Amino acid sequence: MSERHPIIAITGSSGAGTSTVQRTFEEIFRRDGVTAAVIEGDSFHAYDRRTMREKLAECEAQAACQLSHFGPEANLFRELENLFRAYSETGGGMRRKYLHSAEEAEAYGQEPGTFTPWGELPTGTDLLFYEGLHGAVKHEEVDVARFVDLLIGVVPVVNLEWIQKLHRDKSTRGYSTEAVTDTILRRMHDYVHYICPQFARTHVNFQRVPMVDTSNPFIARSIPTPDESMVVIRFANPRSIDFPYLLNMIHNSFMSRANTIVVPGGKMELAMQLIFTPFIWRLIERRKKALNQ
Repeated sequence: MSERHPIIAITGSSGAGTSTVQRTFEEIFRRDGVTAAVIEGDSFHAYDRRTMREKLAECEAQAACQLSHFGPEANLFRELENLFRAYSETGGGMRRKYLHSAEEAEAYGQEPGTFTPWGELPTGTDLLFYEGLHGAVKHEEVDVARFVDLLIGVVPVVNLEWIQKLHRDKSTRGYSTEAVTDTILRRMHDYVHYICPQFARTHVNFQRVPMVDTSNPFIARSIPTPDESMVVIRFANPRSIDFPYLLNMIHNSFMSRANTIVVPGGKMELAMQLIFTPFIWRLIERRKKALNQ
């Protein structure tokens, strides 16, 4: 952690709602004039799209293949830790970009599914903002979480996560239900060992819980909407949270435990604005004081 160069990290699996959190923080940054160095978690994958497909083909020819984007073999955990350490100490570090689409790749003259070259972070940023799978990961001697000043977990209940993956992969990638199911099973070891433990290290967790039947995610015809969901928000340290204020501002919210508030799914973005704006103010004020010492 660093007073001069704070780091905010959002960790959560694809489809969990991390994009909503990122949009919320971008709005807060814009409104309050905060300059952030933005890091995408996909840029720290070990393999580009073509190479990953080749590695998976080799792996699946063997018994008990467990290669996945959730685990250490397919990611650069050490490089991510080095970036967080460098930024916390100096405000600098090395990053690259993963080019997801043809539109992104065209601007760089590259193919989609590839990485841009490594380069230095811009100078003069107020904080580093990470969004991806591994903002709180620990593996062997690597401990990314220890450098993060505000650590946020965003995760749906697992059946909802599977429904979202099934619908996305079938509609946008043309996969069959059987193929997606095989992928879920292959990733399970890494999910249990590298994704789930992160949510015990976060400062705040957001978990979306559907209010409709998701007991068999493999036959669900549609993804539950935000209005068909509730969001469970758990604070690791509730002493600094003004729960009466949140309950008053968020209609139909309630407390389920002394450190937990539950809000309607459609109010998740409002809840984030109310919760994280004071956090960011405190980080920036602490940074200003440290720089003026």
